[in-house]
Amino acid sequence: MDSSSSDNYSYEKDLGLSSHELTDSSSDSMQNDLYKVNDKVLARKIALVNEALNEIGFTKYHFKLFCLNGMGYAVDSLLFLLHGVAQTQINKEFNHSFSALVSADYVGLFCGALFWGFTADIIGRKIAFNITLFLTAIFAMAVAGGLSFVAVCSISAVSYFCCGGNLVLDSVTFLEFLPQSKKWLLTFLALWWGIGQTITCAIAWPLIANFSCEDASNCPRSENMGWRYTYIACGGFVLLCACSRLFLITMIESPKYDITNGNDEKVIQSLDTIAASSGRTNPLTLEQLQACGTVECDTSHKTLAQKLNVLDALKSVSFHFKGLFATKTLGYSTALNFLSWTLIGLAYPLFTAFLPLYLESRGADFGDSSLNTTYKNNLIVNAVSIAGPMIAGFMVELPIIGRRGTMAIGALLTMTFMFAYTAVRTPAQNLGFSCAISICINIYLGTLFAYTPEVLPSSHRATGNGISVSCNRAMGAISPVVAYYAGTGTSVPVYVMAGVLGALSIISVMLPYEVRGKNSV
Repeated sequence: MDSSSSDNYSYEKDLGLSSHELTDSSSDSMQNDLYKVNDKVLARKIALVNEALNEIGFTKYHFKLFCLNGMGYAVDSLLFLLHGVAQTQINKEFNHSFSALVSADYVGLFCGALFWGFTADIIGRKIAFNITLFLTAIFAMAVAGGLSFVAVCSISAVSYFCCGGNLVLDSVTFLEFLPQSKKWLLTFLALWWGIGQTITCAIAWPLIANFSCEDASNCPRSENMGWRYTYIACGGFVLLCACSRLFLITMIESPKYDITNGNDEKVIQSLDTIAASSGRTNPLTLEQLQACGTVECDTSHKTLAQKLNVLDALKSVSFHFKGLFATKTLGYSTALNFLSWTLIGLAYPLFTAFLPLYLESRGADFGDSSLNTTYKNNLIVNAVSIAGPMIAGFMVELPIIGRRGTMAIGALLTMTFMFAYTAVRTPAQNLGFSCAISICINIYLGTLFAYTPEVLPSSHRATGNGISVSCNRAMGAISPVVAYYAGTGTSVPVYVMAGVLGALSIISVMLPYEVRGKNSV
């Protein structure tokens, strides 16, 4: 059932607004909003900002932001796969059988998603957005110097903690700058996810295949430097991305964040910058914004130190969390989003982090389990995943399908190919079905990445997205346990993944809001 229509029907009535309280343009924009906002002043201001963004349209700044935020997606997926391609050789060197590295990294990602998600709603998107990649790069390269298994896992967990805010902030910030007609680009943005994984595989293939030991009983550091070289190279790539964010393409603060915190002047400055990037004029004036009044959560008078005060920060966290359940429909939507991220958090890591092990075990059945073949196939599988978000970007704008239909179709197709994968008997089938699964699961993921921030209120968007991603990461920490006890050479993990994807297709249909053609608030 699509409840967005009923929400829009009673929008002005529920807010107690009369026609003379709104300008014609803001009234039209509010009628097209996804759902109502309880703060009357905030509702009017967001409507004016949405109208201005829609009138300015897509600019050169938006294209730069697509690349800038895409780098964050690429880094997140790069690290997401990094421990997957390196864990086998790390375990051999330190004589471990359980993939504790993956679990440690997911603990870091879980804490990072919560921390950076809450922080972005308290002190702003820009600060967190700019510092996370620098810290991620430094600690990623430091992993290569780990002399013990505990040191490797600990340093890697810190790196993943710093990276934990990337996926949270990239989708949030890009969404809050986009005009309504171009929101499909938020789904399309996930193509960078596949690019990041492809970069990891391209780096790991020659390094791990040529600088790794084969015998687990005799694997000294001097003969197993491939995974260390891989961490250094990937960390260096992340550092380049971090420098690009500061020196090549500079992100301005999100106008949606500023509007919810009473910084009207900064909102106008941001809109002026966006419009000027393509020689256009910002139609919104400071007087129009200020004439609406003051929003309930006005923090424009607070300094950064005051916002970071422990007591004030805890109050802010509570405020933002409660805001995710402000109405019955919004709370239902939030809960289903949390559940979706939780379930895919189990299925996706089982597929990606252990894909090299799957391919290696299947290759063993065919008489070819060499590192060279394993990582070559892994590169192919991850390279084709780029097509998933591109297909999803087209599907989400189809009238009947929309966001929810795209996720349902992506999940069902993935489930089908996963069940079929258990019958693979030849190398060609192995690689072909792996590629099909990679494309289809990224149709679902690319849409989920975009859908979640789209249906969250701007005042609490980073918090909600952070909790969603943290649910995903928490389940990711469990995936090594499933793979370890079920055995990555068996079909059990595949059946687990397929069953989860079937459940996700049902949840996708149950989601209350269809975003297509609506303004996010």
